[in-house]
Amino acid sequence: MARQLRIEYPDACYHVTARGNERKDVFTNERDREKFLSYLESAVVRYGAVIHAYCLMNNHYHLLLGTPCGNLSQVMQHINGAYTNNFNAKRKRSGHLFQGRYKAILVEADAYAMELSRYIHLNPVRAGISVAPEEYRWSSYRDYVGLRESPAWLSTEFILGLVGIAIEDAQTQYRQFVDCLSDESEQESPLAGVRATMILGREDFVAEIQARHIAVKQPDRNVPALRQLADRPAIDRIINAAIGEFGEDEHLAKKAAIYLSHRHSGARLREIGERFGVKESAVSQASRRFQRELDTDKELAKMVERLKNRLFLSNV
Repeated sequence: MARQLRIEYPDACYHVTARGNERKDVFTNERDREKFLSYLESAVVRYGAVIHAYCLMNNHYHLLLGTPCGNLSQVMQHINGAYTNNFNAKRKRSGHLFQGRYKAILVEADAYAMELSRYIHLNPVRAGISVAPEEYRWSSYRDYVGLRESPAWLSTEFILGLVGIAIEDAQTQYRQFVDCLSDESEQESPLAGVRATMILGREDFVAEIQARHIAVKQPDRNVPALRQLADRPAIDRIINAAIGEFGEDEHLAKKAAIYLSHRHSGARLREIGERFGVKESAVSQASRRFQRELDTDKELAKMVERLKNRLFLSNV
């Protein structure tokens, strides 16, 4: 059975979600939600977790949390385990409350924390539970915009600090930041950029995680993300290999590099486009055109095959 790869290290940041088993409600009344929040508080006090943002829906929750001690598993075992035990005891039931293990996405906080907090705080609006995020009590949005006094265990300083101004102004700016999307029915999720189901960050962040935490692990067929990440070369590595293969033909080297970056790097179109100085749409178009060239030019196909061998890529 496939397992999710967990990457844990000090000062990591994660977007964490957990859903009710069979999509059933895990919060049925105010007392349930208050109890869950008490376990967030004890996770901060006992295990040093940093809770940046949260939203408790009916059958799932979202957290944006940091782990200064590099102990995500310990933190989540406490939160989910303690809440499940309490939930079951009150209802004289047994068994799983949540559907499998929680899902944790490692996040490059400086680049994505604000967008993720907005995504989390707009959950009730997207679900049609509330018209505006401030109407929903069970998220941290009211704390961010100064509508109530924040509990000591909630850390709003990091995200509000990204605005870079005084706290009152930061709260106003944050409200505007959220409001600019709150009326849109179709909002692009920042999670659309997640790599291998578990990392959200720019290319250099992903490359660093690969080098420090993925490359040193042994392949495991039960952890698909491990092989998926380990097999993905960074764009700069692809460019250097293409130059080595095609020599002075810079135009051909660039076309091959765009093609392989699109097919194998795992980078988003925006990142690839920025690296090569082209628009996102041009990346996909260039990749398709180059594939057609490979289908008709056997010599070029052989050169690209050698290039893929340089990069230890599979024939995908």
